Amino acid sequence: MLVLAVDTSGRNGSLALARASESGFDVLELVPLAGRMYSAQIIPELQNALLRQNLNKTDIDAYVVASGPGSFTGLRVGLSTVKALSEVLHKPIAAVSVLEATARMAAVSGHLIVAVDAGRKQVFVGDYRFAADFTLADAHESLLRIDEFLAMADGISARVFSPDAIVRDAAGALSIGEIAAPQADIYARIGYQKLMRGETTPAETLEANYIRASDAELFSLPKPIS
Repeated sequence: MLVLAVDTSGRNGSLALARASESGFDVLELVPLAGRMYSAQIIPELQNALLRQNLNKTDIDAYVVASGPGSFTGLRVGLSTVKALSEVLHKPIAAVSVLEATARMAAVSGHLIVAVDAGRKQVFVGDYRFAADFTLADAHESLLRIDEFLAMADGISARVFSPDAIVRDAAGALSIGEIAAPQADIYARIGYQKLMRGETTPAETLEANYIRASDAELFSLPKPIS
């Protein structure tokens, strides 16, 4: 199975082409995408990657996309691109949580928590339990103020990780492990497993998981009467 994975959820992103099967997983291409230029880069970079591999877009068997939480504008670019390709070529889509992909970067089983900077002194928090074989047993995602997150993390026995220095620096005496942010090859691996389990999302219902309202929505809310 040839999988295209796209991650445009953060300040910088990536796309990956991977050949996946029950016997192995081979990353053919991992291409960085510059933040704020996703809409201009994503299709040309995909075309170049396919050309280097002597492939055509019709050779892609399935799509994987980072579905959020993350940058509102960035997520829309990635999701709209994958939706358009899927609708034209009639190939399945697996949507992957940014927080789950981040948690898998820790490469540990059991109970763990990951925190990703959400701006405004807030963090996106993923609370996960992975079985010994790293299958996902339980998951909960939320948006918390950083002080709420630190208080919660300090009161439980789960291991805590973050890819963001701003979160780790705010932790004080609380130990937060450093992990790398996931790239598109990680999304491809997770997405392939979801595809094998039949966990796909139709293009017409694929939506971003923002967890919070966008700035435009927040600013459009009625102001309280003083």
